[in-house]
Parts: sequence; C-alpha cells; structure tokens
Amino acid sequence: MQSSPLNSISKEALVSKLKQFIAIESILYEAEDLHPYECDALSAYRILPLLVVLPDRIDQVQAIIKLCRQFNVPIVTRGAGTGLSGGALPHEQGVLLSLAKLNQVIEVNADQRIATVQAGVRNLAISQAVDHLGLYYAPDPSSQIACTIGGNVAENSGGVHCLKYGLTVHNVQSIKVVTIEGEILNIGSGGLDSSGYDLLALMVGSEGMLGVIVEVTVKLLAKPAIAKVILASFDDVVKAGAAVGNIIAAGIIPAGLEMMDKLAIKAAEDFVHAGYPCDVAAILLCELDGDTDEVNSHCQKTHELLQSSGAIEIRTAKTEQERQLFWKGRKSAFPAVGRISPDYYCMDGTIPRKSLPYVLQTIEDLSKQYNLPVANVFHAGDGNLHPLILYNANQEGELERTEEMGGKILELCVEVGGTITGEHGVGMEKINQMCVQFNSLELQQFHAVKVAFDPQKLLNPGKAVPELHRCAEFGAMHVHRGKEKFPELERF
Repeated sequence: MQSSPLNSISKEALVSKLKQFIAIESILYEAEDLHPYECDALSAYRILPLLVVLPDRIDQVQAIIKLCRQFNVPIVTRGAGTGLSGGALPHEQGVLLSLAKLNQVIEVNADQRIATVQAGVRNLAISQAVDHLGLYYAPDPSSQIACTIGGNVAENSGGVHCLKYGLTVHNVQSIKVVTIEGEILNIGSGGLDSSGYDLLALMVGSEGMLGVIVEVTVKLLAKPAIAKVILASFDDVVKAGAAVGNIIAAGIIPAGLEMMDKLAIKAAEDFVHAGYPCDVAAILLCELDGDTDEVNSHCQKTHELLQSSGAIEIRTAKTEQERQLFWKGRKSAFPAVGRISPDYYCMDGTIPRKSLPYVLQTIEDLSKQYNLPVANVFHAGDGNLHPLILYNANQEGELERTEEMGGKILELCVEVGGTITGEHGVGMEKINQMCVQFNSLELQQFHAVKVAFDPQKLLNPGKAVPELHRCAEFGAMHVHRGKEKFPELERF
C-alpha cells in the first residue's frame, strides 16, 4: 500500500498504529466494510473512505485525532449518517470517524432541567430517558428516531417544534469538544451565559470543521399541560402560505406550524394513513400547547384566522392518538415520497414568512420549466422550506438538471432575503450557493475562523465554506451576480 499525495503514511501503517489503542474489529478497511459509510442521506454523492474507525471512549477519539494530525490524514466525523447535505461525505484519503458507540446518557439533572449525553445518543432517546420525570428535549427533526445529538449540534438541526422552542443552538447548555491537537475543550457552562466570545454558538452548526463534539449538555423542558393539533385544508397553496403569516401576525406562536402540498399529502397518506385529505392543494398542521385556558383560547382564534384565510376544512385532533398520527404523517413525509419516485433531492432553504406565497409560486414555475415534480414539505412557521424534487438518476442528465433547479430554489431564498439553509447545513450540496449568499471578504473571515481551529485544514475538508477560486469559477457561469460579489471575476 502506497502513501497518498496528501497523507504521509500508508493505509497499512495507519491501521497498524490504530490497533495499538483501538480493537481491530472497530477498524474497517476492506471495501465491503466501507461501502455502508460511502455517503450520508444525500446519496447522490458517494466516496469510499480510506478507512472507518468506531471508538467507544473519548480518549480513543483523542488518540485517533492526534495520529491523523501527525500524519496529515483528513478526518470526517459521522453520527448516524442521516444528514441531507453531504456533510458526512467521506474523504477518499481520510479517516471516517464514527461516534455511534459513544451512546451513553451520562447524567440527568431534573432540578436544573439539563441532561449530559455522549455525542452518539439518539435525539429521541434523550426524551425517552427523561419521560418519567415529566420532561423532554424539544428539537425534533423528522429523523429523530435515528439521528444523533452530536450530528444535531454539528448541523444545528431543527424540527417541527422549532418555531416556538428554537433550533439546537437554543437548546444546548454546553459541549465537550476534541480539538485537532487532541485536546479537550469544555465550551459553555452551567449558567445561562458565559464570559468571553460565544464559542458555543460558533461550534453549533460548524459541520465538524472546527472540532469533534463528543459530549453535549442539553436543556430540558417540562411537558406542556395540553397540546392540540389543528389540520386545515386549502384549495390553493398560496392561500395556505398566506395563512401562516396571518396566524403569526395575530400574536399566536404555535409549537409547530407545518405545511404540505398535494403531492406530499398523497404520499404520506398512502404510507402512514394519517387521515389527511387527498383531494386538496395543501394542508397546514398547527399545534398549540401550554396551559389549558391559553390553548383553548388560541385554538378558537386560530380557527377564525384559518377560515378568513380561505381554509375549506378545519379539523382538530380529538385524541392524543390522533394528534400523534397527524404528526407521524408529517414526519414520515420524506420516506413516503421515496416510495413514489426512484430518487428525490431534498432542498433546505429559509425565507421570510411574508415571501411564502411568492416563493411557492416560483417553485411551481420552476417545476414546470424543468419538468420535474416537486413535493413541498416544510416548517412554514419559521419559513424553512424543504422542496423535494423528484427525479430518476438512471435517466441521463436528470440528476444534473435536478441540481440546477435546486440551486435556483436556494438562490431564490437569498433573493427574497433568506438563507440557503435552515437546518440541514451546507455540506457539499450547497457549497456553490455559499458564493451567492456571501461575498469574498465574508468568506475570507470564515476561512480565518477555520484556520484558527484547524491550521492544517484536516477536519471535514472541502465542506461548507468554499475556496474563493471555486466561487470565481461558479461566478463566471453567473456573471451578472458574480462580478458584483467577487471583484476578481472581472478577468472573466
């Protein structure tokens, strides 16, 4: 086995050194063992890593990172592999560091309402561990049954209840991080604020580029006294989008406010049998929680707002089982759409709520232009869109056409004052659109932060923040906007 141009050690020698502090069964290096790790949930991009390691202790993580740094070996950290932006796409000359075995709940402090867990603990497992205490962890991505808290922190994940309770960044108290030098940093504190720079917010959403998160202390909430879900049907997607703004403008902040269009509704209903109407253009799911009097009052007001916004049918879940079923349909939308199309491309952009009607109409226009169906599933309350573009990768050129259309949707989000991601991260998927949202000086600052933490650029290289030459090449193909943000494009 020969050394690669990047690494200063051969694969064989690297495996030999790893065996000194980690069991051989936790080191994967044969091709047949590496294939399950060749991609995350964005399966359009696939790369076999040099090898995979699965430590079960933090000191092993430190040793692995020190070894990789010594021999200039790239490191890509992976949780459960449920990410949708290619953030855990392996490096062909690097180690894929899986934290799946770091799966222990370390401590629960019910009085302080916090729980300290290892990075490989599943999102849903946190709520299950504290359920008997009347507590829960609020962020609930659709993949919460499988996704890990370390991955949630790396991508700043949200979920259907993030409108009222915030994203991961709002629900984390502190983290333990292993640096590229193999040292431990404890970021955050037991208090609600810490002195100095807010490194906790910097690390949340950093996509594994600044350090390896091995332990997280999360905030817990008391279960609300009551929760009710309203299902409203519309004969027009634009009307449903406008209803979202009307609810928020009335001063009502739902726990969750989700929207699905006709294609997504039909797929979810066929898959889950949630009781969704299939002959409508869109539905809104609006959950209100809190004390009984407040919820009942808000329910009545929300009914009135939905009616005045053009809803053709309004239903409130009659039982807790029906409420859970309504949400099961929404959280199963992605796999449900996977049953009706050979492939789909899940987008993730965020826009101001006021722009929902315009953006939905433009997505429909793009769907017709590219002749690619789109199922819209998104967190309507906070403007986080998840258009699912249906395509067939076996049709020549269809993936490229899909990516082009997806790029236009993300650029549309920027155009109306939004951003190219809401919770999935940038990864590999949106790296070109970073050149649209940020100019060269802003990107240089991002790179400066990266180098401050990782001078050799070994942690998840090539992701999230594009090199300026990449933006120059991308901008050259989009000269009308490229020269404005990147003066160096004048040469094109």
